[in-house]
Amino acid sequence: MSDKPHPVNIQVHQQSRLLDIAFDDGAHFSLPCEYLRVYSPSAETRGHSPATAKLEKDKEEVTITQIEQVGQYAVKIYFNDGHNSGLYDWQYLYNLGKHRDELWQNYLDKLEAVGHKRKEPKLIPREGGG
Repeated sequence: MSDKPHPVNIQVHQQSRLLDIAFDDGAHFSLPCEYLRVYSPSAETRGHSPATAKLEKDKEEVTITQIEQVGQYAVKIYFNDGHNSGLYDWQYLYNLGKHRDELWQNYLDKLEAVGHKRKEPKLIPREGGG
């Protein structure tokens, strides 16, 4: 048996643009789609070194269209901007949740350093009209 936490429930909330993930150690994280997108583990986003990492911008309204489990160790997340490379393994998702505040602030600081302003995302209309 592994001492690394494994998810017991993963749920996407389209309207709030959140991925809820609960782990077997009792940890629970609500991770915004934008956060997951800008911290994609893909080589396209992370680069092959910190110097080649890409600063993702204008992802405020990105949503998850599909999640596909990969073996017993990861998920592949499909975003509505067409991005779907990179595997989010359990440890990576856990670390994104555990360090969310500092990683998010780091992202905001990088945007500010290049003079980019985030837009407030538009609300997604409720399904069925209301």
